[in-house]
Amino acid sequence: MTESPVEAVGRLEPVGDYAPAAELLRALASPLRIAIVMRLDTGALCVHELVDALGVPQPLVSQHLRVLRGAGVVESHRRGREVAYSLTDAHVAHVVRDAVAHAAHAPGNLR
Repeated sequence: MTESPVEAVGRLEPVGDYAPAAELLRALASPLRIAIVMRLDTGALCVHELVDALGVPQPLVSQHLRVLRGAGVVESHRRGREVAYSLTDAHVAHVVRDAVAHAAHAPGNLR
């Protein structure tokens, strides 16, 4: 019987086994990329919709989407003449929501 991912978390792995998780966290290590993931958590959006929602220039959004796509966090698909982006896995949004909530309640945070 194979071990579930939840059971595997309790086991200590060799450091190298954490490389994929480190790559994911590295891809998320930007306030704009976190904002993009939070927006995409509500559903697929095109670049221009992200630009309008986030108030940042289109080339910047496209650059960050490229990083997230390279890390396997988002995927693209055609929506008529446009390309829409969506999260590849709801677990990523969960990680980001937890990180945002944790940061909001961290000691010394004056928000």
